Amino acid sequence: MTVPIRAALYLRVSTARQAEHDVSIPDQRRQGEGYCTSRGYRLVETYVEPGASATNDRRPEFQRMIEAGTSKPAPFDVVVVHSFSRFFRDHFELEFYVRKLAKNGIKLVSITQEMGDDPMHVMMRQIMALFDEYQSKENAKHVLRALKENARQGFWNGSLPPIGYRVVAAEQRGTKIKKKLEIDPLHADTVRLIYRLALEGDGASGPMGVKNIASHLNGRRIFTRDGGRWGIGQVHRILTRSTYIGRHEFNKRSKSKELKPVGEVIAVEVPALIGQVTFDAVQAHLRSRNPKVTPARVVSGPTLLTGICFCAKCAGAMTLRTGKGSRYRYYTCSTKARQGETGCVGRSVPMEKLDTLVAGHIEHRLLAPERLEEVLASVLDRRQERTERRREHIAELNKRAAEADLRLKRLYDAIETGVADLNDPGLKERLAGLKAIRDQSQADAMRAQAALESAAQQPITTTVLRKFATTARKRMRIEGGGYRRDHLRALAQRVEVADHEVRIMGSKSDLLKALAAISGVKSATGGVRSSILGWRRGRDSNPR
Repeated sequence: MTVPIRAALYLRVSTARQAEHDVSIPDQRRQGEGYCTSRGYRLVETYVEPGASATNDRRPEFQRMIEAGTSKPAPFDVVVVHSFSRFFRDHFELEFYVRKLAKNGIKLVSITQEMGDDPMHVMMRQIMALFDEYQSKENAKHVLRALKENARQGFWNGSLPPIGYRVVAAEQRGTKIKKKLEIDPLHADTVRLIYRLALEGDGASGPMGVKNIASHLNGRRIFTRDGGRWGIGQVHRILTRSTYIGRHEFNKRSKSKELKPVGEVIAVEVPALIGQVTFDAVQAHLRSRNPKVTPARVVSGPTLLTGICFCAKCAGAMTLRTGKGSRYRYYTCSTKARQGETGCVGRSVPMEKLDTLVAGHIEHRLLAPERLEEVLASVLDRRQERTERRREHIAELNKRAAEADLRLKRLYDAIETGVADLNDPGLKERLAGLKAIRDQSQADAMRAQAALESAAQQPITTTVLRKFATTARKRMRIEGGGYRRDHLRALAQRVEVADHEVRIMGSKSDLLKALAAISGVKSATGGVRSSILGWRRGRDSNPR
């Protein structure tokens, strides 16, 4: 009795579009099963790869088939494919795996490209593999060119949008619908909150690192877009992605994740979620916390101005240097200290002199109540506008939660009446999605409402400003001389030392936050800081 040849069928398409317009999986299956029946093969296994490129071997079903085909004894004698391009589109890799299977007595058979085993047919198979590889690379080149042109025109190319955005139809060209990004009010506030936490913290602490931000969000049940928990990588990606300032970068990386040349990157204009100044401040903050750039002792050391004092000439940090057996202490340009005058002509300033100058200026100039009122005027003027925006946003969130809840009730009614089957995987996925949207909308609305009520609790009056100025002066001073580092840095975030002047820079948002912490006034900012160089105006705050 003749034992029939055992066959394994390998089916593959690259994309959903190819499944619709090229050789689909069902068509490949039908032709493969018919081929096996016509030749008396016994079909023992079918491997289906529904969306994977044949230019590499990173395909789960392909690897499972190869593992089975190289085991002893092998469960099948031939591998049947629609064409060799379904198996591989790289001529070298094709031959590698054909020979690997052949060593175990397994043959690769194509339904549409039947070949023998003699040298001429082997050469023909290799030539066809070369053409398949060439065609694959040409197709990829043409597709990328079309995608780049689509991006140049400002349209979205179909990938999952960044958190805080959603894809909407922009215009129709023939049968194709062009799409663009718009701000998604459901998650936009979460993105703004992440930036605010990075720059200002949560009110109980200073600026947060990426890990602490993720813990803060997860601890308060602020979910990701799909209802999951936040990770460090997701938070860092949000804080460094230029899309949020209105400039999405397309074609930035290759398939191997390597950065492409700047000339190949396409900038796509999208609605900005975060201001440029805020974004730049976050990048500077992240760099300052990077241990490869700034040692931890610079960020947390006891010296008053270490980490915020810089040389105005080269922007290098002014670090502590000592002389005469540590009797004298100076802030010195670190670039000059490392490279000499070829790096920067630099300067050295006695530590006590610079500390006294900076702290004294803050005490007597910035903390004057009339000066505080002038500095904070623009911030306070924006409170009403921000309040109106918040009310509109809360209404949008409540509307979205109500719509999701209504859809859920309709689905439940359909299940109760037997119209829908609860065991349907698609229905379960739809229910879970609607629940996530409803719960997230309700949570975001409650958080926004609480922030709105908190911001409206206490007005900032002249009396409050005077109380803040007096208390801040006392807290900044240490009895017996010296200054408290943390209190000074709440009022000034950067000091630049030039030849004839010292420039002290700070943020209006940080100033308002310090006022809230000391005076008991609820924070009125409610958003990310609008400027790093907020309360410095011209040269009036910086005497020579």
